[in-house]
Amino acid sequence: MKKLILTSAISALGLLASTSSFAQLSASATITNNYLWRGLTQSMNEAAIQGGVKYTGASGAYVGTWVSNVEYDPGDAYSYENDLYFGFAGTLSEGVGYDLGYLYYNYDENAGFDFGEVYGTLTIGNLALKAFFLTNAEPDEVALGRPDWDFAAFETYYFSGDYSVPLESGAVVGLHMGYHYGDFAQAFNGVTEGYLDYNVSIAKDGFIGMISMTDLDGDDDNDGAEDYANMPPRDNDEIKFVVGYTMNFEL
Repeated sequence: MKKLILTSAISALGLLASTSSFAQLSASATITNNYLWRGLTQSMNEAAIQGGVKYTGASGAYVGTWVSNVEYDPGDAYSYENDLYFGFAGTLSEGVGYDLGYLYYNYDENAGFDFGEVYGTLTIGNLALKAFFLTNAEPDEVALGRPDWDFAAFETYYFSGDYSVPLESGAVVGLHMGYHYGDFAQAFNGVTEGYLDYNVSIAKDGFIGMISMTDLDGDDDNDGAEDYANMPPRDNDEIKFVVGYTMNFEL
């Protein structure tokens, strides 16, 4: 679920599906030229293959899992991400929906950087407002040599807004803006401060194209930062162009 959460168009379509009134088991498979999460590459700007399975009950409760290849630095301990999540989605009134849940990010055992978040989404028409809060983290700040960091619950968070514009052609244009802040965000993705990410996307028939940007500069993206001086830059301060294709299956 860290997934192409990155795309406002796909996330909006997913929210519509999650509020269905009947039980269903579904799966998806995606190939993309770059795996972005909150505007930051999780694959060193290389291609990723992703897939997931989700069960949604008639009550709106759901549970699922999602996987992708990942890489943060050449030769590092990361090779995969396996997310486990559960939650409950429903409607408050016509055109107004909600989604509350928990998401656990699981990586290679040697990576030692698993973490979890609680999240909530409020949808009003084509607008989706989201909040994610860190709840638990495997690494220890002192063991990382940074006792000044704080990985406590709710100290790292991500807020975002997504707006979808359906076109007569059947395509959906997505507009996204998010803000990520907290010490864990710095430790995990190598940024040195809170940052904004924003993108514009268009999706149709499983295909998606996206232009993604952040307000980071070179010194906030491993370039010249003291804590990350030996790590190669991931160019998260540059404009990124993403293309991908997703196939959905009803099981």
